[in-house]
Amino acid sequence: MNIENEKLFAVFPPVSTQEWMDKINADLKGAPFDKKLVWRTTEGFNVNPFYRRENIADLKSKDTLPGEFPYIRGIKASNEWYVRQDFSINDLTEANTGIKKSLTSGVTSLGLHLKHAHVSKEALLTLLEGVDVTAVELNFYSCRSVVVKLAGVVVEALSEKTKNLDKCVGSVGFEVFKKQMLKGVATDEWIKISQDLITATAPLKQYTCINIKGVDMANAGAYIFQELGYSLAAGADVLVTLVEKCGLPVDEVAQKIRFDLGIGSNYFMEIAKFRAARWLWALIAKNNGASDEASRLIINAETNKWNKTVYDAYVNLLRTQTEAMSAAIAGVHSLNVLPFDIVYKDADEFSERIARNQQLLLKEESHFDKVVDPSGGSYYIEHLTDAIAQQAWKLFLEVEDNGGFAAMADKGAIQEAVNKSNTERHKAVATRREALLGTNIFPNFNETASDRLATSDGRHSCGCEKMASVTPLDLSRGASDFEALRLSTEAADKRPKVFMLTIGNLAMRLARSQFSSNFFACAGYQVIDNLGFKTVQEGVEAAIAANADIIVLCSSDDEYAEFGPQAFDTIAGRLPLVIAGAPACMEELQAKGIEHFIHVKVNVLETLTKFQQLLNIKG
Repeated sequence: MNIENEKLFAVFPPVSTQEWMDKINADLKGAPFDKKLVWRTTEGFNVNPFYRRENIADLKSKDTLPGEFPYIRGIKASNEWYVRQDFSINDLTEANTGIKKSLTSGVTSLGLHLKHAHVSKEALLTLLEGVDVTAVELNFYSCRSVVVKLAGVVVEALSEKTKNLDKCVGSVGFEVFKKQMLKGVATDEWIKISQDLITATAPLKQYTCINIKGVDMANAGAYIFQELGYSLAAGADVLVTLVEKCGLPVDEVAQKIRFDLGIGSNYFMEIAKFRAARWLWALIAKNNGASDEASRLIINAETNKWNKTVYDAYVNLLRTQTEAMSAAIAGVHSLNVLPFDIVYKDADEFSERIARNQQLLLKEESHFDKVVDPSGGSYYIEHLTDAIAQQAWKLFLEVEDNGGFAAMADKGAIQEAVNKSNTERHKAVATRREALLGTNIFPNFNETASDRLATSDGRHSCGCEKMASVTPLDLSRGASDFEALRLSTEAADKRPKVFMLTIGNLAMRLARSQFSSNFFACAGYQVIDNLGFKTVQEGVEAAIAANADIIVLCSSDDEYAEFGPQAFDTIAGRLPLVIAGAPACMEELQAKGIEHFIHVKVNVLETLTKFQQLLNIKG
């Protein structure tokens, strides 16, 4: 029997979308489909529970190949990416040793952050001694006051290292809008610096020199469509300004632009974001006269800091791993996985090695570099790519209508919008609508962190923030409020004890005890759990004997009408009484004098802050 032409599942009859919907609605038993199964994203569009071929019938992405304009599926016909590691250079010889060690450990891209004193040909030759500059991507950074000089020095140093500069890949990193975004300083100096950099790096055909730092917005809590929309607007502003005002050739400018984008924890949406970024940028560049070749977007992806935590820090490894997977599947140019401990200390040899190996696992063991755009054709991801592109494009047009990115950043409008999102997301963390494992849910009860905090953000300050005229980006991480709360508990004279008075219905008391234990452990309180008491009196006496600071009554809603007043009268004001749940008799219990209730709808952060005040723990 010849089965070569047999189609998979051909023996099964086709099922239409309407048949699927009929089955789903039958299973929902009258519950509204849109409310039960359709997800409204924070990016401003809906996501259905299933997608079919007909959902992508009109999408252009399905008709393109990797390496073809508009580059939705990648800028080349392979998925090889650069494994990047950054170095803050203090001692040149010591840094050279570290660089060569990293290159033998799998790194293929270096981010070299130089001090003023290192901006010389001699210093760079010392730094790169023994390094094949044509075999590794080199990205050089320094203060913007010397970045043009740095570009010239890089050309000189590389010219001594190789006769074939065309094989050199990398960048002289000029973060165009850093002053506005991170310092709050309005300036147009970026125009002259960008122009000079393009001229200075002309001999390096595969070098970029203009960095659009979308990752800064990601670190400030921007939503995906904001990071993408604003980054595109920033890139377009640079492109148009340098071409129209400075008279530079459009292809020359376009090929010198690189986007540094962050990677968040929304796995599929991040894949879609990078695909949409290449697509939209290709259209922008092409519309401004660039060739297909010059419209290719170079993306360096970096795991963001907003969702990283001090407590239960090894969970950061899970976050950065899935983030790295998103970027690798999406086909980025280079990938920088930040060490898991970067938010609370300078990375050490161990955390840097783990960060490198996270990428090497994707390459050497999972072979992510062997398949180009594996997400291509996925009905879900193709839909997300289109939906995110549309939302980002709306924002891009809004920025254009308001004078462009530079004008809005000088006024602080971009920063204000991103900071508003940061505030919204902090509230989502506070209410657990956005979960940070180990911080606002399922914390490590007995972990302490005050003894290991020694953070250095590695950023050089030239003092320009003193000239700030607008509010810069708020870089406070999502976990920062909970971490401050827990650190204040660690600094207190006495660690509060929370006693679980479990009584009544077995299933409910255990469930509510577990919920309450995790609730108070988020503030670093010591939890005393119990299997159950026969009487309220027995439970209160045990709590007093244990020197507890708070008693949590854990039972069923029906039993609270009886146990609540008993516990309140027995405690007699000696300790705060908390009811675990929101029973129907809440008003009666409140009338009795019971103030504190914890349940899934309360603001966890606000509630714990009130307990800190009640226990005289200073923040």
